[in-house]
Amino acid sequence: MGQKNFRNVGIATIVAVYILIGVGGLVRMAGAGMGCPDWPRCFGQWVPPTDSSELPPNYQQKYVEERQRKNERIARYLRVLGFEALADKITKDKSIQEVTYFDTTKAWIEYVNRLVGVLIGFLIFLTLLFSFAYRKTNPKIPLLAFLAFVLVGIEGWIGSVVVSTNLLPNLITVHMGLAVLIVFMLTYIVVVPKGKLAYPTPQVRTKDFTVLLWTLRVAFFLTLLQVLLGTQVREAIDVVAKQVGEAGRGTWVGKLGLEFYVHRSFSWLLLGANVYFFYLCKKNVVWQWAIFRKFALFALILCLVELCMGVALAYGGMPFYLQPLHLLAGVVLVGVQYLLIIWFKNQENLNLR
Repeated sequence: MGQKNFRNVGIATIVAVYILIGVGGLVRMAGAGMGCPDWPRCFGQWVPPTDSSELPPNYQQKYVEERQRKNERIARYLRVLGFEALADKITKDKSIQEVTYFDTTKAWIEYVNRLVGVLIGFLIFLTLLFSFAYRKTNPKIPLLAFLAFVLVGIEGWIGSVVVSTNLLPNLITVHMGLAVLIVFMLTYIVVVPKGKLAYPTPQVRTKDFTVLLWTLRVAFFLTLLQVLLGTQVREAIDVVAKQVGEAGRGTWVGKLGLEFYVHRSFSWLLLGANVYFFYLCKKNVVWQWAIFRKFALFALILCLVELCMGVALAYGGMPFYLQPLHLLAGVVLVGVQYLLIIWFKNQENLNLR
């Protein structure tokens, strides 16, 4: 019963993390990252206000001063760790001192983002609790569950720093990268609870296995790199959007730098790797295992959808509703590829025995 609960809660946690990534993309798209200028409360309240009349007259300056004090503490920690340049950027960046005005819609979008984060906190705690069912059969599982629990806490803290530093660009990329790492860890401990697969393995011709596995690894690496490149592009879009304004959304792409063109061109290489992997699967895998075929096909479909949405964003005037979906599709794709790597790696272990 404990092992069954562990798997169910673990899967629910993975789904919740994906939802949080999607909601986080919505927050960025709506420009609601500073919808709540303080953390963990929102304008000093556990439930966001519905009207600015509920706030004190000088609330704008109050939260600027609070952020400055918090940033000074963060900068001291960074200097102790040797990150002098980043500490100076946080304390001297004029954008961090910008006044945040109350907006009901943005406040509630950011509030929902935080609620999902709290839900993940409860779910990851239950995952850790139920993981002790494996403390004797596979001690690595509760150890990894504990590490994931710690990382979720760090992720929450980074989220508070992101808010305090007024969406400091490089920190946003770290925030996203850590979320993907948590997905990987949870996927691993859910799928391999006893040191071997919890599900049947695909049957692959041994002579073609190495090419198949390495093609999958290359596709996974390219997808992961593309997601990180996309985060950098999104940060560049934030800068352009602040300069041009929402009215000039259709001109944003033309004002982006080299990172956008690398990201755009790189997508074709990514598509080629995923298509070739699916071709090898169709050629070499015995399709008696329906679930594996579905996941391999799902990965290819996700890659195509991701590419189509990228084209629509680049040449369709950056439709706001596609931005979070584009991000979510990329993260789900890299998660599916990681799942396939675990399954294939298990097949490799069986071949070596």
